[in-house]
Amino acid sequence: MPFISNTDQQRHQMLEAIGMTMDGLFADIPQELMTNSLNLPKSMTEQQVRSHLAEMAGKNHIDLTCFLGGGFYDHFIPAAVYSIVSRSEFYTAYTPYQPELSQGTLQAIYEFQSSVCRLTDMEVSNASLYDGGTAIYEAMMMALRITRRNKIVIDDSVNPIYRVMMDSYTQNLKIELEQTTSIDGLANREAILDKLDDKTAAVILQNPNFCGCIDDFTDIAQAAHEKGALLIVSTYPISLGILKTPGQMGADIVTGEGQSLGLPMSFGGPYLGFMASRKKFVRQMPGRIVGRTTDRQDRRSFVLTLQPREQHIRRDKATSNICSNEALCALTALVYLSLMGKEGLKETAQLCADKASYAYQRITAIPGVEAHFRSKWFFNEFVVDLPCDAADVVAKLIEKGFAAGFPLRRYYNDMENSLLISVTEKRSKQQIGLLAEALESVL
Repeated sequence: MPFISNTDQQRHQMLEAIGMTMDGLFADIPQELMTNSLNLPKSMTEQQVRSHLAEMAGKNHIDLTCFLGGGFYDHFIPAAVYSIVSRSEFYTAYTPYQPELSQGTLQAIYEFQSSVCRLTDMEVSNASLYDGGTAIYEAMMMALRITRRNKIVIDDSVNPIYRVMMDSYTQNLKIELEQTTSIDGLANREAILDKLDDKTAAVILQNPNFCGCIDDFTDIAQAAHEKGALLIVSTYPISLGILKTPGQMGADIVTGEGQSLGLPMSFGGPYLGFMASRKKFVRQMPGRIVGRTTDRQDRRSFVLTLQPREQHIRRDKATSNICSNEALCALTALVYLSLMGKEGLKETAQLCADKASYAYQRITAIPGVEAHFRSKWFFNEFVVDLPCDAADVVAKLIEKGFAAGFPLRRYYNDMENSLLISVTEKRSKQQIGLLAEALESVL
């Protein structure tokens, strides 16, 4: 088709054909947003653009020592992870609709599912979801389908970002979402048991929770099951190297954010959510599930065993409309877990816990700084109370080269002076000491 220039005459003819004027075409746009000039900068060559962008990027604080947490963590990523996942056969592969042409991709997804099951002590896993927040939403919807009930009990120690996402997703759904208030950093058992009834589909909890506190939900799982409800647990995969698993606690569905498994922080993504559950619930799981079988010649092969999406055979009976293929991120997590191995993951988790404990002792020894919770059972992050606004302190510490933590007043009204500090295996004893000295000087 020949290219047609966009002349005034042709524009007039097109508008005339649809019975519209130029002013009428843009009538819905408020006048204050209208402009007659885009005021675009002068054009530049590729070399000039590169130099300009490099200059702008140089203004970012990319050299900060990171003590940020709250669901996303600065872990060490072995160089081999990127080398493997950047191979073209992995990097460019998409949804494995044709199994006979996609055995490598299907096997990688199958092995990812197997790793998630081992990590969480659950029986079946799907082929990944968007992220930790949407994974917990999908788990909630799964529980509603399984129990045919419409009430959910969730503790406010669950990541507030996830809770905001769940509120957004459920705005137009007839779901009774009841929230309990945690006590001293742990799930409020009395409130949870009080809200548990014959209408409850599931109780949603997190371990370690948003503030890093460690809990054991075995008692809550038993109470929920007695009422015919399910227990959904969101977890931090690295912590499972040393902590009691959700499966051992009696959880029915387990979700989490997979960013800590070999994915860089990357200004917010792309990440992946993982989900595992009891085998009896497998037909209610969202996304894809890869299975292992044999072909006519009795050779091992892999297929999409269950495809409960609306664009597959389930149509209006689909369990979810998740469409994007997160397999590359899932492969990254698999490669990371394979390289680390059982002992490597355990050692990493122990390093995180030990270094966080050391940082806790150093920082709470500073005059005016106090531990927010009485309990000292935490994994790799903890909350301290400062004698002034935590956000102001964080801003001053940025100038000293530290991303010192997450001010909690953004999500908790009564925690204006509270700071969530995270420590991973990457942080050295020296860096922790320098943070403590910088914090004390600022205070």
